[in-house]
Amino acid sequence: MTMPSSARSGGPFASPSDTDGPRVALYTPEFAADPHRAYRDMREQYGALVPVDLAPGVPATLVVGYYTALRIFNDPDRFPADPRTWQQSVPADCPVLPMMQWRPNALRSAGEAHARYRQTNVAGLEQVDQYDLHNTVAELAVPLINSFCSEGSADLVRQYAFPLAFAVLNAMLGCPADIAQQAATGLAAIFEGVDSENGNRLLAGAMLELTRLKRAEPGDDIATRMLRHPAALSETEMVHQLGTLYGAGIEPQQNLIINTLLLILTDERFGGSVLGGSLSTRDALDEVLFNNPPMANFCLTFPRLPVLIDGVWLPAHQPVVISIAACNTDPAIIANQYAGNRSHLAWGAGPHVCPANSMAYLIAQEAIDQLLDALPETRLAVPPGELIWRPGPFHRALTALPITFPKSPPLLSGM
Repeated sequence: MTMPSSARSGGPFASPSDTDGPRVALYTPEFAADPHRAYRDMREQYGALVPVDLAPGVPATLVVGYYTALRIFNDPDRFPADPRTWQQSVPADCPVLPMMQWRPNALRSAGEAHARYRQTNVAGLEQVDQYDLHNTVAELAVPLINSFCSEGSADLVRQYAFPLAFAVLNAMLGCPADIAQQAATGLAAIFEGVDSENGNRLLAGAMLELTRLKRAEPGDDIATRMLRHPAALSETEMVHQLGTLYGAGIEPQQNLIINTLLLILTDERFGGSVLGGSLSTRDALDEVLFNNPPMANFCLTFPRLPVLIDGVWLPAHQPVVISIAACNTDPAIIANQYAGNRSHLAWGAGPHVCPANSMAYLIAQEAIDQLLDALPETRLAVPPGELIWRPGPFHRALTALPITFPKSPPLLSGM
């Protein structure tokens, strides 16, 4: 298929990636401060497909229409997740390259390769015992709460959500603390887009060390089960599967916990109801997954050929990014009823849907319940308008969530 000249020149079927007009920058503090207003403005000006920049000089098309996103999710032949042709034109120091570049993993592969990697990941994840995981979260949450409960104040990002998500994932993967710390340092650089090349190296080095450790000393953990899978992944392939699990298991999990706590602490519908028992933490999680998902713009595809969708030509080999946050709040589907509603796209859809969503729910719910059971009079320490959202095109993440509460003695055991 050849893209018509009208698409290349800005005619009636113009491609968002070829626009001569201003592109919406997704990496600025201004966008991070109020993305939902930006999504409304985008939809009004462009419709379902929006010309954006993921970083300076890195154009993409952002999908803000729910039904358009579903068509893309469920059409992997025309919208594969393999970025190799695209990245040939991207400078090595591009800050978003480590988040988007090809890796031999399920997230950035298509066809048979995707199926092989996904089967291995699912095999490693599906044998995680949910009851044991519940206990693991409780056991790891208690000492974290004890570390600040007698102080009367805390930053829940730094002192609770991040170290808890980190520790839970390490337990599931059977990863020692020193290897895990190197992985966390590398991931932080990748997500922030600051010295991301070095972050890539740190993460790969840590995952290689973990792979070799698990070959020598297998255990009852995800990493060992993946190594034993009949797909017989190479050492390099294992490094990238484990790196993907770290990427998915720390930053998004931390953000899901924090964004849900923010909702509970600032919205009377949830604050009183969750603590009073008429609404569950799960209901609060569902609302966050609709309105404030931890990865707001992340599901990436790279069309092999020019594609016409919704009257717009999308160019070949240029990123098409699903805005989960914008699609979930598309007026075409919004119902303002989130309790028990699982129609959001926070876990993706189609062949790349997240295989660990039930675990993510469980970890977040248990983390929140442990904290609120221990410190039921928790309050936000600053006005909500003073909270700062971290800039970046992909995540929806606070820099800090400061709280206050009556000083409390340490807990003796899991709640």
